Amino acid sequence: MDQRRNDVYKILLLALVCTLFPDSARCETESEALPSLPSPAENTFQILAGRRFDLSTLPSKTFERDAKGEDPAAQDATGSSPQPQILTPAPDQQGLVMRSLKRTWKDQKELYRAPFKPSNLKWDALVLGGTAALLASDRNIEKHIGNAHHAFYQVTSDVAIAGLGTTLGGVWIWGIKGDHPHAKETGALELETLVNTFLIYTPMQLLAARQRPDEGNGNGDFWKHHNINTSFPGGHAMFTFAMATVVSHEYPQKWVQALAYSAATIVTVTRFMARDHWSSDMFAGAALGIGIGAHVFHAHCNPDLSDSCKHHVRWIF
Repeated sequence: MDQRRNDVYKILLLALVCTLFPDSARCETESEALPSLPSPAENTFQILAGRRFDLSTLPSKTFERDAKGEDPAAQDATGSSPQPQILTPAPDQQGLVMRSLKRTWKDQKELYRAPFKPSNLKWDALVLGGTAALLASDRNIEKHIGNAHHAFYQVTSDVAIAGLGTTLGGVWIWGIKGDHPHAKETGALELETLVNTFLIYTPMQLLAARQRPDEGNGNGDFWKHHNINTSFPGGHAMFTFAMATVVSHEYPQKWVQALAYSAATIVTVTRFMARDHWSSDMFAGAALGIGIGAHVFHAHCNPDLSDSCKHHVRWIF
């Protein structure tokens, strides 16, 4: 037991001596029996014993990339970091919705100012005079309209407006699919015309609030029916004549104009014959539709696609 204790003491003493005096012969002899440690890899960063690690000895800007959060792989051969590039979106990359809203807002301002331009005073007089004359004659004209064939007139009106709208929609699709600039412009301006027409039609309906021939006391009183489905101005006449005006300016051939305005006239007359509107409603609606369609066309048409764009024709033909 004492011998074993003495051996343990000797081992501990030897370990202490080797730690304090590693170059002693005894320690070298004892260490030969132990397996050698693996040598450090050649490319491994080593801190040599007996030396202090000094950051000042490293090359300048060693940690600059890490401080900036840059990718070391993005460096060039010289070791310098590339300058960041700020991509500025081109003007044509703006949102389609935003461009359309700005364009529509500009159209609305010009349309509301149009009646006050000196060049349009003669048309103002014609429209206001005709509307006033029909307002005075509305009830007498209405008495001479029969009460029969209402369903026929309604169906005829629906067929005419559906045919006109489908044809113009088909022209737009054909232009987009086949890359036909003239057809694409026609479809785009038709859509803008309908939007601008609606934005004028709606407040006029709310302000006029006129009763239809079969409402109230049958006199077509104003400021009685506050809604957007009233009698003045005639909505069908307004929208169809606006569409017909755009297509007649885009394609100024007589047969195109005849078909377009015939469809608009059929819609207007049949709605009147079905006792949905007074005669003054339809006249005012048709005049407003022609004015809105002509304005949108001349404001945005391409002179290279249509001869009418060069001459600035302001009437039907």
